[in-house]
Amino acid sequence: MIRKAVAGDAAALADLAAVTFPLACPPGSSPQDIKLHLKRTLSADKFAEYLADSKIAILVLEQDGRLDGYTLLVDRQSTDPDVLRALGAHRPLGQDAKRSVELSKCYVHPDHHGRGAAFTLMRASLDWAADQGAASVWLGVNSQNAKAIRFYEKSGFAKVGMKSFALGASVESDFILEYALPAQG
Repeated sequence: MIRKAVAGDAAALADLAAVTFPLACPPGSSPQDIKLHLKRTLSADKFAEYLADSKIAILVLEQDGRLDGYTLLVDRQSTDPDVLRALGAHRPLGQDAKRSVELSKCYVHPDHHGRGAAFTLMRASLDWAADQGAASVWLGVNSQNAKAIRFYEKSGFAKVGMKSFALGASVESDFILEYALPAQG
């Protein structure tokens, strides 16, 4: 079952992130950098903040009362110049501007890899963005994460640029991928 996360899910989301985030890190990432990132951005307190933000939606994959996957979608314009350049969205949002939702996080518990759970969660996330009136969805993925890149490309995303991602003390290179949503109306 896919549903929108609620405040009571914050601790379970943090537990799931502690399992799934390290799997997306490039080989050679230091355990200290991963631990610091989890504390700064994927703790129960941070998930509570995300859940309280009206511009953020977290969709969860739940089975038998257990969260087995989640996506975090941010419905506000990026301030990252590399992202803005890649999306061609350097104009202020308005009727003529291209509005894009960020798929900030997309993780499925490894027990569900290869079973279609990620595609189901992705489809629900793209549908959510379309329902918000977005023209596209974008994401950043580590340039060394071949498995995730294949998944995103199979889901219809295309590489449109590069950006930096700080993982603790190291700076990683991410591909920017974008999915064009069908025109509404």
